[in-house]
Amino acid sequence: MKAVHNVESEIFVVDNNSSDDSEAFFKDRFTNVKFIWNKENIGFSKANNMAVKQATGKYILFLNPDTLVPEDCIEKCISFFESHTGAGALGIKMIDGSGKFLKESKRSFPSPLTSFYKLAGLSRLFPHSQKFSKYHLGNLNENETNEVDVLAGAFMMVPKKIIDSIGSFDETFFMYGEDIDLSYRIQKAGYKNFYFAETNMVHFKGESTRRGGLNYVRLFYKAMSIFAKKHYGNRAVFFNLLIQLGIFARAFLSAIKRFIKWVGMPVIDGTIILMSFWIIKILWNLYVKRDVNYSSNMLVIAFPVYTFIFLVASYYSGLYDNGFKQKRLNHSTVVAFALLLSVYALLPEHLRFSRGILVFGSLLAFILITIIRWLLVKWKVIEKDDNSEEHRQTYIVGTEKEFEEVNHIMQHAGMEERVLGRIEVNGNKTGSIGTIEDIKQLLKTYSVKEIIFCEGRLSFKKIIGMMQEIPNHTRIKFHAANASGIVGSENKKTSGKFISGDKKIKLSLPISKRNKSFIDVVVSICFIITFPVHLLIQKKPHQFFRNIFDILFLNKTWVGYAWPDNALPKIKEGVLTTTGLPAILNTLPPESLSGSDKWYATDYDVWEDVKIIWRGYRFLGT
Repeated sequence: MKAVHNVESEIFVVDNNSSDDSEAFFKDRFTNVKFIWNKENIGFSKANNMAVKQATGKYILFLNPDTLVPEDCIEKCISFFESHTGAGALGIKMIDGSGKFLKESKRSFPSPLTSFYKLAGLSRLFPHSQKFSKYHLGNLNENETNEVDVLAGAFMMVPKKIIDSIGSFDETFFMYGEDIDLSYRIQKAGYKNFYFAETNMVHFKGESTRRGGLNYVRLFYKAMSIFAKKHYGNRAVFFNLLIQLGIFARAFLSAIKRFIKWVGMPVIDGTIILMSFWIIKILWNLYVKRDVNYSSNMLVIAFPVYTFIFLVASYYSGLYDNGFKQKRLNHSTVVAFALLLSVYALLPEHLRFSRGILVFGSLLAFILITIIRWLLVKWKVIEKDDNSEEHRQTYIVGTEKEFEEVNHIMQHAGMEERVLGRIEVNGNKTGSIGTIEDIKQLLKTYSVKEIIFCEGRLSFKKIIGMMQEIPNHTRIKFHAANASGIVGSENKKTSGKFISGDKKIKLSLPISKRNKSFIDVVVSICFIITFPVHLLIQKKPHQFFRNIFDILFLNKTWVGYAWPDNALPKIKEGVLTTTGLPAILNTLPPESLSGSDKWYATDYDVWEDVKIIWRGYRFLGT
């Protein structure tokens, strides 16, 4: 609505038989929008064509519903058409809900080889190659306007006279391929397709089908097959043969992925670790300790025991949480190695061997696991997790009134305890924790994992520009002015959603209190066992060990509240607070600290304590 404020326009919304009572919800809303309610899912092409038949404007914009468009986008696109008489269609730069560029904003036509490279995964391995990544034109700068072959149907503007001349979407395509076909026919009619980089929009994705799975591959293949038969004539047979090979390659990778998930990464890691110790033992025997005959117990007992210790330490360090994160592997390796050295010192003489084998075996295992993980992430066999915090603290970016609106929505969703504070958009810090100029520093200091941008005082244009500067690990959501909800997609494969319902404070449960005391003792004992490491790393080791014994004697806890609140379950004074910092370093206002405590107590989990302790390790001697 705001994007066409200065443009004479008409808006059509076509619903393909939604099952969420959309029709009832929109019955008395947006009376100037023309709704078309279908009783079945007739597909993307047919649904768009229903609106095209009623449209009377000079230009037609095909726009996906899972998008956010900046206020000046439409005017800029029209201006481009007015100054480029040979333009037949226009697409713009698209980013996903996390601010990442979407490669499908610009594409080439699907020749047999380019389609095979895409389906076989080669375009992913070589994203900027003119040859292997030709399908997404990876060699072209995403920030420069260029003439291209194919535009995405998620945002595709076409003059009405061209639609009337060559026809709209081919209804043979149910989903995927219809935009390629229309782009092809526009070029064939003598016009040019342009990728317009001077404006952009958010396309959340993941709303129509799960991308990357075999179902997506089948739909994509069917679309490419229809396109080939329609436009490539005799070459279609060869085209389909290569795509079938691509389908087989993708199915093979999918089978490997399922196998790895079934076997489990710990088994793979265990094999790598055992193999690493054995390789180093052989090399050590050949080049370092040639005159030493190591006992067979090394292979039968010691190596498996050390491998088991390594895996257990890795597990409790979070290595096998959902998704891979290099930081977890680094942490788990350090913890595992420290435990190995401690256990080594306690082993009987006949199970010991050269510490060099232990050191270099651990190092080789770390290198090999890192390489294997990197390859599996690169090949999309496992997911990379940049957002590992399940319970995220949230900043709300907006005015005081907008903050209250969003807080009200989150309260009804049972998520008000996640709000850490408000970031002001007017430059005045009064009543806020900072301004929009402070966002990067605030994210760095407090490791906040989520930002909710309020549209109102901030325009969508400004928000879309800002979100591309937000660190990748931060999840982004949006609240539009006068809207009744918050939207956002945390992952390109899934829709974002809020969980409603009242929440109980978990920390008040006896089992949670026992678990908190247990994790305090376990962490303290681990620190004592690995004391040589901490003597070297901690700036104030005497205070660090004093804190350990205070906790073992139940005088303190590792993680305590940041602000006193009689409404929350009682816990002892913490070395760290729920923000991850010691109390003396907390500079947030009381309401923010209180909110952090409430979030912590409401969704208490022992692993949250472990994460906070790990993140605040350098402050454990305060």
